[in-house]
Amino acid sequence: MKARILTPIALAVALAGCNANNNDVNSNQVATVVSDADATMQNPFFSDYTTPYKVPPFEKIKIAHYRPAFDRAMEEQIAAIEAIANNKAKPTFENTIEAMEMSGDLLTKVTNTFYGLIGSMSTPEMQAISKEYSPKLSAMADDVYLNEKLFKRVKAVYEQKDALNLNTEQNTLLENAYKGFVRAGANLNEQDKTKLRELNKKISKLSIEFGENLLAETNAFELVIDDKNDLDGLPESIIAAAAATAKERGHDGKWVFTTHRPSFYPFLTYSTNRELRKQMFHAYTHRGDNDNANDNKAIASEMASLRYQRAQLLGYKTHAHYVLENNMAKTPENAYQLLNRVWGPSLERAKQEVADMQAYAESEGFKGEIKAWDWWYYSEKVRKAKYDLDESITKPYFELNNTMQGVFYTAEQLWGVTFKQRDDLPKYHPDVTTYEVFDKDGSSIGVYMTDFYVRPSKRGGAWMSSFQKQYKMYGENEKPVIYNVLNYPAPVGDEPVLLTFDQASTLFHEFGHAIQGLLSDGYYRSLTGTSLPRDYVEYPSQVMENWMTEPQVLKQFAKHYKTGEVIPAELVKKIQDSGKFNQGFATTEYMAAALLDLKWHTLETAELQDADAFEQAAMEEIGLIEQIAPRYRSTYFAHIFSGGYSSGYYGYIWSNIFDADTWEVFKDKGIFNQDVATSYRENVLESGGTEDPMEMYKRFRGQEPNPDHLLERRGLLAK
Repeated sequence: MKARILTPIALAVALAGCNANNNDVNSNQVATVVSDADATMQNPFFSDYTTPYKVPPFEKIKIAHYRPAFDRAMEEQIAAIEAIANNKAKPTFENTIEAMEMSGDLLTKVTNTFYGLIGSMSTPEMQAISKEYSPKLSAMADDVYLNEKLFKRVKAVYEQKDALNLNTEQNTLLENAYKGFVRAGANLNEQDKTKLRELNKKISKLSIEFGENLLAETNAFELVIDDKNDLDGLPESIIAAAAATAKERGHDGKWVFTTHRPSFYPFLTYSTNRELRKQMFHAYTHRGDNDNANDNKAIASEMASLRYQRAQLLGYKTHAHYVLENNMAKTPENAYQLLNRVWGPSLERAKQEVADMQAYAESEGFKGEIKAWDWWYYSEKVRKAKYDLDESITKPYFELNNTMQGVFYTAEQLWGVTFKQRDDLPKYHPDVTTYEVFDKDGSSIGVYMTDFYVRPSKRGGAWMSSFQKQYKMYGENEKPVIYNVLNYPAPVGDEPVLLTFDQASTLFHEFGHAIQGLLSDGYYRSLTGTSLPRDYVEYPSQVMENWMTEPQVLKQFAKHYKTGEVIPAELVKKIQDSGKFNQGFATTEYMAAALLDLKWHTLETAELQDADAFEQAAMEEIGLIEQIAPRYRSTYFAHIFSGGYSSGYYGYIWSNIFDADTWEVFKDKGIFNQDVATSYRENVLESGGTEDPMEMYKRFRGQEPNPDHLLERRGLLAK
């Protein structure tokens, strides 16, 4: 959500209740035994970082340092807020709004590091700290937002905003501050403020439990194969990875497949053993839904109820109405309008795809009905038959390091940005690769880190974040320290990591977030980088994916890892021709999850729901076919129950509208047209959340985006 103030607190609370989840154990960050006194005296958080670009000195940070760092940081933040609230001088933009923005530097430093690492380097000790401090941080945020004297000062400044002659960024900061207080309950009476505090505390606690349960479920399941015949159809690279997983898990001489995506998706795509595919599919789609200690049904239901109660307390019809007020969609009705426009054509296309797979399967002698666990297997066969395109043929051309060079090539062609590997900078895990980033004039931009491989201590998925954002509010331009985290299978032996087409696209996607963080050029920390509405923040990352399939880019990096041969033109054409293949499935499974999210959060009752029955009814209402499960079922929908996307998962397709519309400009003017690239950089990437996103977009495009470009791209526009 965009309207936030006090970046350190907002960040801490958001991460405490969201990103600090879905983690496991096993970390290189050893929980060294340090006395309380030593933890304070030697604490690296209490001194200015002397590292280049102020990269956190990871090798010096121990588990024991976090508690005293959190304690002192919170004390400093509270003291700063009290000083602002009790200031006897007349409220001004500088002594109130700007002073709040500049408070909490230590808390920012601690939370950026702790919640950055717990996402990929979690330990039981870190999880315990998260559980301990999440409610404290939530309570502290409430103390700030519900501070009457502080709100009185903020309101006084806000009411004279038209006479203050503020620039655009200052005006945005003021608007965000005032709305942040109002939306956080500043206008409530004391009794309702107490209720709000309790609701926030419960929601924060349940969010952490949901994520921990999900990771435990994901890590617990293993399909152990001891008969080599059961590996039929699987590529050698997948078999080798399964053998390595088996060895790690104590099953020497066998093969283990898990519900982690790098294992799950290839198995469902290639395994000829239908019964084992069914087992894997059931395990994946029933995470958190096994009536055991890690069950998430009750948590999801209670969180939906608590969110509704909070929305009602704050004067909103539903939680979705509360959230979307600050998104570009503005209302659930607008979000539904977009989704419903796409849903019908997507579902019809999906039904045709089922028919195509059924016909193909029957031509091979299959007797029976295509089921959900057959989709990946038969869609791959149909794709190969229709386009003569086999994923196993394309993978050798998407070697990980080469693909990363393709990303860098694209950035250099667009904006003149270059990357130099720096092995001397601190890093939090051996898998991390660090780059110094330079602009086209040779000036330094910041630091970019990549962390590519799956490991038990890392939550699933892919993301971008920062150990430090770019800002200028203290006079100097603080350079960003940005990182991308992904979950590719680790290399086995001397073999390189070969990516599927989708995995390569994800690399470009996440870099799209990273380049926005790196090219950020703003004054206030809370407005820079990716500080954007949920339904707009995915736009720059989605645009970045478009360059990957352009022949000019492919020939730079898509080279066979053994022969060095550039990907053949005919193979590129097959990839492009198949671009609309299986879009019915891809769009429908995503939209089903987006609609499920809105269904949970447009509930107009606090009554607890039976999560499975609620979900089933929601899917029946929209007519979802049995061959497709929502991309995320309720019990493992981490985006909305342990992440920041509640009521906002639709945002990916909303952002897609801007992406498709933007790509029309590049296609028309040239994919590396410097005038377009410069305008895109200035009006989209550099500006972050300093202004209303639609206004910035219109400066770039000259108009609002046309949704038809998205439908046409997906092959869903009626002819």
